[in-house]
Amino acid sequence: MKKIIVRILIVAVVLVLAVLIIAGMFLDSIIKKGVETAGPAIAKVDVRLDAVSLSVFSGKGTIKGLFVGNPVGCKTPSAIQVGEVTVRVKPGSLMSNKIVVESVSVNAPEITIEGGLNDNNLTKILENVQAFSGTTTTNAAQGGTQKPAIKIQVNDLLITGGKVNVSLGLLGGKTMTVPLPEIHLTDLGRNSDGITPAELAQTVMKTIIDGALSGATKAVSNIGGTAVDAAKTLGEGTKESVNKVTKGIGGLFKK
Repeated sequence: MKKIIVRILIVAVVLVLAVLIIAGMFLDSIIKKGVETAGPAIAKVDVRLDAVSLSVFSGKGTIKGLFVGNPVGCKTPSAIQVGEVTVRVKPGSLMSNKIVVESVSVNAPEITIEGGLNDNNLTKILENVQAFSGTTTTNAAQGGTQKPAIKIQVNDLLITGGKVNVSLGLLGGKTMTVPLPEIHLTDLGRNSDGITPAELAQTVMKTIIDGALSGATKAVSNIGGTAVDAAKTLGEGTKESVNKVTKGIGGLFKK
């Protein structure tokens, strides 16, 4: 009797291991397809990944070649590009309705702002994300027989070494590049049942926009200050002209 029980246990362990191995073989492609399907639905722009690698045993993984496109009408090709993102997920949560992400590290993202401070490609994407999040909330409130939505908890998210390309359309299409301030978010969805992918995207996008616009505003202020200093050596008449140009530059970001 004991031998039969032992054999059953061995078979059960082998089956579990086989399922985990098979799941690991297909998990990467499932995640990649999921992001490339859900991303455009949420943000209304092209979202692509070059590759995904995640271990179901250790929970460690990498996401390579993240590309977030721009809304229709923009001249620049992308809003966000990231070479590599490293993640660490709690392995036991992968099969549950709440995925616990221990850490996310985004290194050297390239952000592009096209337009003004209050109306640009990033704010348009954020509006799309917010609209999608509102739609899902309404659907949930109405009830129904839908499956429980997968929620996410992110304990630590760090974005470092980023840069912001600011596209100034009224300056002949020229672009200036400024550093993106470090972004560090913690405990997203920890004190609740978790947050939806749309809610996570909304929080991250808002933070990125704040950081990007902060860098852009500082750069424009520096340009204005340099122009005024140069005018001081050329006489008051020239200074007045440069002041007008400086105000014009500031006005680009108020559209």
